[in-house]
Amino acid sequence: MILAVAAVLYSASAFAQADKPPMVGDKPLVQVQSKGKAAATTAAAAPKGKPQSIAVRLQACLDIDDGTKDRLSCYDAVIPPAPKPKAPKAKGVADCRFLKEEDERLACFNGFAESIPKLPKT
Repeated sequence: MILAVAAVLYSASAFAQADKPPMVGDKPLVQVQSKGKAAATTAAAAPKGKPQSIAVRLQACLDIDDGTKDRLSCYDAVIPPAPKPKAPKAKGVADCRFLKEEDERLACFNGFAESIPKLPKT
């Protein structure tokens, strides 16, 4: 009897050690990212249930340290850059993407993102 139980347990552990990645239902288990990349990408990414507005995603970028490449990357994920040699004066947040210099683009985004009124959490 003990031999039969051992054989069943051994075969179950052999099936558990498959070469496939771990699965949850029919989807692969999600891998965890490092904090630097995760902060930049999750701040700009909308949750799957309800899409977020551009204002909310820009305000989420304000949680990243000011003056860093991570914050600029977060802004660029929300509004992709499209630099122009002679960028017009920014009249709206979307105009910040035309600035070529990263420091100017970051300052432009910061100015607009900080002036957006805080939206209620729903």
